Amino acid sequence: MDSATARQRALDAAEELFYSRGIQAVGMDAIRTASGVSLKRLYQLFPNKEQLVDAYLERRDLRWRRSLADHVERSAEPAERLLAVFDWLYAWFREPGFRGCAWINGYGELGATSPAVAARARAHKQAFKDYLAELVSAAGLPADTAEHLRLLAEGAMATAGILGDPHAALHARQAAARLVAAEAG
Repeated sequence: MDSATARQRALDAAEELFYSRGIQAVGMDAIRTASGVSLKRLYQLFPNKEQLVDAYLERRDLRWRRSLADHVERSAEPAERLLAVFDWLYAWFREPGFRGCAWINGYGELGATSPAVAARARAHKQAFKDYLAELVSAAGLPADTAEHLRLLAEGAMATAGILGDPHAALHARQAAARLVAAEAG
């Protein structure tokens, strides 16, 4: 198996296992078994588990942000795009196996002991905030509206992950709609 295939298989296995069971609960042996990549090859690709975790979070971040942007861009009006963020969250929260935000989960598990995981989680959250700031600017709303919407979205993520209730996104969407209407007022 070539390096690209081995890396892909290792990351696929890591994402499935880390997200469903938790990072600390999954050892490299479990990644080896699930991926079919030998332990020696796994350590050639990722010299330690922290590097594998970082690669998993990075790959998931790119896919997550691309999926969100693709969904949001389907809305024509700038204000609708802001609310489409919450519609996307609702769809995400209803996916089979949804277990909350991977970056919140990863930070909760390893943020105090892994600078790489903490940095990756912060980078993801900053990128999300920056994306919201672009949407807010395009809608002609005050800049601080992005932070307010981010807090609504992050609260929905945490609530949906902990309580298993996807409707947190719809409640946050209602609050976001009120905020956007008031700011556009």
